[in-house]
Amino acid sequence: MTLRVENTLTGEREPFEPRDPDSVLLYYCGLTVSDRAHLGHARTWTHVDVMHRWLEFLGYDVRHVENFTDVNEKIVARIGEDDLGDSEHAVADGFIQRTLDDMRALGLKRAEVYPRVSEHVPEIIDLVETLIEKGYAYESNGSVYFDVTTFEDYGKLSNQRLDDIEAQGEADERSEKRHAADFALWKADGVSPNALADHRSEDRPVGDHPPNGEIWDSPWGEGRPGWHIECSAMSMTHLDDTIDIHVGGRDLVFPHHENEIAQSEAATGEEFARYWLHADLFSMDEEKMSTSLGNFITVEDALAEYGRNAVRTFLLSGSYNTTQTYSEAAIEEAVERAARLERTHERAETVLDGSHTSSKSPDSVLRESTNDTREAFEAAMNDDFNTRGALASLLELSTVVNRHLDDRGAAGEAYDYQGLLAAVETVEELGGGVLGLSFGETADGDVSLADELVELVLETREAERAAGNYDRADDLRNELEALGVEIEDTDDGPTFSVETTE
Repeated sequence: MTLRVENTLTGEREPFEPRDPDSVLLYYCGLTVSDRAHLGHARTWTHVDVMHRWLEFLGYDVRHVENFTDVNEKIVARIGEDDLGDSEHAVADGFIQRTLDDMRALGLKRAEVYPRVSEHVPEIIDLVETLIEKGYAYESNGSVYFDVTTFEDYGKLSNQRLDDIEAQGEADERSEKRHAADFALWKADGVSPNALADHRSEDRPVGDHPPNGEIWDSPWGEGRPGWHIECSAMSMTHLDDTIDIHVGGRDLVFPHHENEIAQSEAATGEEFARYWLHADLFSMDEEKMSTSLGNFITVEDALAEYGRNAVRTFLLSGSYNTTQTYSEAAIEEAVERAARLERTHERAETVLDGSHTSSKSPDSVLRESTNDTREAFEAAMNDDFNTRGALASLLELSTVVNRHLDDRGAAGEAYDYQGLLAAVETVEELGGGVLGLSFGETADGDVSLADELVELVLETREAERAAGNYDRADDLRNELEALGVEIEDTDDGPTFSVETTE
């Protein structure tokens, strides 16, 4: 089956055909490093990671670039706050390090490079000069703006008419622009006090001598790059004038990605990106999870509480281009599903390394289920990276493996060695290699979290009992006991103890 993707540019689900049949150029609009990364960021990171893994599974060489925006008024607004640093560079560098730590803890594959805006100012200036020379941009009071009326296809990504587009940029820009929708490629001077005030907490007034961030020399005077131009410059520098896949949040379709297309294609005369994939919003209490709104859970806190597999399972339980809402019930379900896959893998490996298996005791149901899982998993992933369907196929295989282990064990019959081996290898290759889950590892976070995870499963069990779902509650108890967790129900609620080995 051919991989098909939902292309925002055309509004169609299309067969994926990279320019080079052996290689994929993938660019992801990365984080503006003005705060700790939260689960909304982690959701898109994890889906991009799985895209990267699946493309490699299909045989492509993947060149994956993900930028850090380290030049931004939100970063400048935090200078001097809580010992974050006394310069824009220092604040950004601290958050970049913490973001990279989060990425590694989440088990993300490394990108080929993580370019920073501050490192690419020469390339940005060159690109702006090209746009001026070609008549697509103009200088005004030391700033440079892109003239949207000169680019015939402006609006093709967001499907907006030029006359309907509202003014872009700060109020002080509007008097400098020829058209209300023109956008800044280069801004004169530093960050304005008004911009700082918008991003500083009320108890931290801007003051008489506000920081204005880094500034650079340019042909138009000292200033700073515009937001949109940076991604075009970094993508062209590290990939090519035309890339295969550009990924970002749906909230960036306009104006950011629309402007990327205009300035890139105006400069090169080539198509900028063949496929535009947009991740939908991740919400908290029906609002977009956002640093600016303060309604977020950091990646670090989520991993510390639930562990990598549970967080990844939760984030992949919905496809990248569907909305997802954080809730305690949803994360608890992910904890249980992740534990179920881990437990099945552990049980099967224990049997495979034991003496009660046979090469002549086939279980046709188990073997067929493993083949069906591969087919279902591949069909789901080729259907626009449908991680929800892919994960469901592995959970179904888990059920069949456990049934084989339970039935053969209860009957005192030999286990199907080849069937179990194929199932384990399938879970490791697809669940581990593609979905990025870890199996058979103990270094997946602090082991002291084990008690918290058991307590979380027990809370789920109590909720099932209260709802009258006694079979499901018994299943959870049995699954915990299979892991060596002894449960005792008391008048004050369940207690547990964990078997230890010398």
